[in-house]
Amino acid sequence: MLLANVIIIQSMKSFKIIFLFVWFSFFVLMTSCAKEQQDTKQNILLICVDDLRPELKSFGANYIIALNIDQLAKEGISFQKHFVNAPSCGPSRYTLLTGQYGTVENDALFLRAKKISEINGVVPKSMPEWFKSNGYTTVAVGKVSHHPGGRGGVDWNDSTALEMPNAWDKHLLPVGAWKHPRGVMHGLANGEIRINAGDMDVFQHAKGSDNSYPDGLIANEAISQLEALTVASDTPFFLAVGIIKPHLPFGAPKSYYDYYEDVTLPEIKHPEKPKGKTTWHPSIEFMKYNRWDKNPNTDSAFAEEVRRHYAAAISYADAQIGKIMSALKRSGAYKNTIVVLWGDHGWHLGEHAIWGKHSLFEESLHSPLIIRYPKMKNKGFKTNAIVETLDLFPTLTDLAGIETPSYVQGVSLRSILLDPSSAGHMAFAYKNKASTIRTATHRLILHKDGFVELYTHQSLDKETVNVADQNQELVDELKKKLKEREDH
Repeated sequence: MLLANVIIIQSMKSFKIIFLFVWFSFFVLMTSCAKEQQDTKQNILLICVDDLRPELKSFGANYIIALNIDQLAKEGISFQKHFVNAPSCGPSRYTLLTGQYGTVENDALFLRAKKISEINGVVPKSMPEWFKSNGYTTVAVGKVSHHPGGRGGVDWNDSTALEMPNAWDKHLLPVGAWKHPRGVMHGLANGEIRINAGDMDVFQHAKGSDNSYPDGLIANEAISQLEALTVASDTPFFLAVGIIKPHLPFGAPKSYYDYYEDVTLPEIKHPEKPKGKTTWHPSIEFMKYNRWDKNPNTDSAFAEEVRRHYAAAISYADAQIGKIMSALKRSGAYKNTIVVLWGDHGWHLGEHAIWGKHSLFEESLHSPLIIRYPKMKNKGFKTNAIVETLDLFPTLTDLAGIETPSYVQGVSLRSILLDPSSAGHMAFAYKNKASTIRTATHRLILHKDGFVELYTHQSLDKETVNVADQNQELVDELKKKLKEREDH
C-alpha cells in the first residue's frame, strides 16, 4: 500500500513537472511570436514635397540634380504616371490624407474639421488617425496638410484651430527667424517673410547654410523626431514630413543655384497660349510677386532664370530629403519602414503659357510618386501604370498588414508593386468649374457648362489640339466614365 502511494506521489510530481514544462514552452513560444510580430510591423515614412514636377532623372529628365530622390527610386518603384486628384495644395492633400474625393477649396481639411466639431465623430477617420487606432504613433513635421504645422487662425498659429483633429500625436513646425507658420510657408532667406506678394521677389539665391531657408529647420526637426520614434521601438510609427520648396517664392542657398549656372535647359514644350476655351489661366499666383516688370511669356532670358531658380529649389529640397533618409538608415529602422515620396501636384514652367498650377492640363496634375517597402522584389523598376493620389491610403494599409476601411475610395497598388507591368486605372481630377479623366491614351476635360476638351497622348501634339469633334464616340464613353466617378 505504501509502495502504491509512493508511486502515485511520484507520478503526480512528474505530471506537474511536465505541465510546468509545457506551460513554460507555450509562454516562450507566444512571447517569441508576439516579439516577432512586433518586430515585423511596418513603420511608415511619408515625404510630401510641394509643387514638385516629375522633372527628375528618375522620371526621364536629364538636367535636374536630385541625387537623393533618384536614389530612393533605385531602392523602390517609381510611378511614372501618377496623377493627383486636384491641382492645388489643399484639396490634393485632402485626398492623400482622407482617401476620399473632396471639395476644390484650399481649406478642404479645415471644412472637414468643422464637420467633426459639429457632428462629433461621424466623419470617417483620416489616414493618420486610422493608423493611430491601429497602434501607431503618428507624427507630422512641416507642411503635410495645407498649412505648415496644421493650424489655422492668425498667422496659422492657433493651437485651438487644428486642420486635422485627432490625426497626429504631434504636428510640429520649427519657425526660427520666420516667426510663425505663415512666415515659414512664404519665406525667403534668413527670416524674410511675405506680407504682400508684390513686396517679395519671385526668386532668390542667398549665401548661407541649408538652415538659412525654412526647409533646413524642418529636416532637422524631422530627424529629431525620427530618432525619438526609433528609440521608442515598442510601437510602430507613422512619420509624415512636408518639405515646402520648390513652392513659390523660388528660393534656395546659392550653392544649389550654382549647380545650374552653366547648364543648358531644355526648350519649353508647347509654350503658346492655347486657342479657344481651355483650362488655361493667367498665372495669377506667380504674377503677384515682384518680377521687376518682367513677364516670362515674353522675356526668354527671364523665363530661363525662373526655371533655374525652380531647379535650385528642387536640389535644395532633395538635400533635405537626403538628410532624413540617412538618419532613417542610421537608426536601423530602414529595414522595417515603408517609404513614400509624393508630390502634391505638378507645376507649369511656361507650358501653355502658364507659370503655376491650378489647371487641368498634364503639367498641373502629373507629379512624382515613389514607394519603397522592406523586402520588395522589384527595386529600381519604373511603372507606367496610371494611378492617382487616392490610392495611397489603401496601399499603405495593405503593405502594413492592417485593415483598409470601407470608406476609402482608392485601390491598393500592391499588385503593381509586385508586377510593375500590371495595368493601372483611369485617373480623375477636378477644379472649380471642370473635371477631367486621364486614360493611357487620352485626357478628357469636361466643363460644368458642357464644353468638352479631348487630347490624345498618342501624338506629339499632346494637350495642344482639341480632338473632341473628331472622336464623339470616345467622348461619350469617357463622359460616362467621368460621371460614374463623380457619382462615386
